[in-house]
Amino acid sequence: MVRRIDVTGVDGIHLAAWEFADPPKAVPEAVAGGAPEPGAAPRVPDGGRGGSQRRKPPGVLLLHGLMGRASHWASTARWLTDRYRAVALDQRGHGRSDKPDEARYDREAYVADAEAALEQLGLAPVALVGHAMGALTAWQLAAKRPDLVQALVISDMRASALGEQSQREWQEWFTSWPVPFATLADVRRWFGEDDPSLERSRPSRGEFFAEVMAEREDGWRPVFSPEVMMRVREAWVHDAHWDELAQVRCPTLVVRGLDGELGRAEAQEMVRVLPRGIYAEVTEAGHLIHYDQPDDWRRVVEPFLRATLPAGG
Repeated sequence: MVRRIDVTGVDGIHLAAWEFADPPKAVPEAVAGGAPEPGAAPRVPDGGRGGSQRRKPPGVLLLHGLMGRASHWASTARWLTDRYRAVALDQRGHGRSDKPDEARYDREAYVADAEAALEQLGLAPVALVGHAMGALTAWQLAAKRPDLVQALVISDMRASALGEQSQREWQEWFTSWPVPFATLADVRRWFGEDDPSLERSRPSRGEFFAEVMAEREDGWRPVFSPEVMMRVREAWVHDAHWDELAQVRCPTLVVRGLDGELGRAEAQEMVRVLPRGIYAEVTEAGHLIHYDQPDDWRRVVEPFLRATLPAGG
């Protein structure tokens, strides 16, 4: 079961968070022994352990990358919910969250939104799992608020500056999209096979982009604004983020796809800079590691979370 939880980000932006498990059920007051104190957390069933309150499961907040949405984490969330409270956030400008043209799309806004989500959802101390842009948000928040973050997973995000040429290439790429697409099959085929930026066919990439399309009167178009995406990207491509990486004190797993955007040398340097960094790579995976190789993604991430974020009893 998935349920939407509305969160208010910085500057009043409305954000959609998606919880991938049923919330714990409160014990009726007659059974629990009276009404709780004002502001206290609801009592949960004790599993027959003599009336003691069961510890709530620790939280995991999942942050998608540029152009992504919370639903991209669905397969990951399914196995996370066996031990954790898994919530994915549609970040501003993405998914079902607000996308006003006049909003802030700088790094500070994204980090503040994630911070607000953690506090309003009551997830902290949390494990942050971020892909690409979401990983950058995650480690910037971990550096800013170490009290909120117990563990961190960085999936295929570079710490180095990408530069102006990268922005020009992205602008040209957006311009090349044959929108509107007539069908979702056309979306899957273009992004998975026909996109000239592809070196080889990647069906998982087609599925990824099919998730971020909506049907309009003239066909299928992205749910986000490419112009806004360029503004979002502008906020990080000219800067390196090594200093913030060095300020992350919690255990951090850096995961790269063998054919992804994060090179091995840079990933290993990120691990060296991190005070408690761990390196992992997934073969036969590109930038979308959790889409390309979901079983291998789980194989490297799950043991790390079990070691750093023990499940509640």
